[in-house]
Amino acid sequence: MDITVMTFNLRVNVKQDGDNAWPNRITEAAEAIKKAGAAIVCTQEGMHAMLQDLQAHLSEYAWLGNGRQGGNEDEHCAVFYHRGLLKPVESGNFGLSEFPEQLGYLSWNAGCPRICTWVRLKQQDGQELYVFNTHLDHMSEEARTNGIQLIVERIRTMKGRDGIPAILTGDFNCGPSSEVIGILTQAGLCDAYGEDKDVGCTWHDFNGGDTGEPIDYIFVTPEIQVNAFNVDRSKYNGRYPSDHYPVVASVRL
Repeated sequence: MDITVMTFNLRVNVKQDGDNAWPNRITEAAEAIKKAGAAIVCTQEGMHAMLQDLQAHLSEYAWLGNGRQGGNEDEHCAVFYHRGLLKPVESGNFGLSEFPEQLGYLSWNAGCPRICTWVRLKQQDGQELYVFNTHLDHMSEEARTNGIQLIVERIRTMKGRDGIPAILTGDFNCGPSSEVIGILTQAGLCDAYGEDKDVGCTWHDFNGGDTGEPIDYIFVTPEIQVNAFNVDRSKYNGRYPSDHYPVVASVRL
């Protein structure tokens, strides 16, 4: 069965973005999601109020995930799922730190606490999959590499427990030649970009264009085949829905 997955950094709501601040982009962000037709939409930088704004435009979806300080506090790595196609079986969060069960803990010279949200989803045909969504640190390479190693260990443990394949999405804040991508590749996960060396940038600071490298990714375990990917560089109603482009992949379990 084919399924479409999106990773989408929403850009946190800050007044200094002016005309590009979140209240002016809510409809456009929702339209980008609807256009993709994704059954799974993994967002980064969404505050709880932002996710509620988005939910109001996406009646067919529900979402799961805590803020990186716990509860509704701070930015979320939320997982939206299409309620007509998928049903959550279990879910959770862990911090990217030396104390992963304690959300909000700062480790490895990170600029801020980091988190990974995971959800076990069941399709209509009974097939299940894990989805892991994260946002690696923007300042500390140590935090990025240790954080992704922790995520790989969790994927390996949970997949080993029940054999369910997994998808990892997120803003990794690093390019294809980074140690983070090397760790994922060595662990046997497959990059949705494949061998494409001309993906172009996925962060554009509301300026558009494609010059540069991607920092937003979708990875899958070997049981999942990537059919196609797309970096959506479209404008909606004349504006970009975020300072990151949504990345979309069609996959087959």
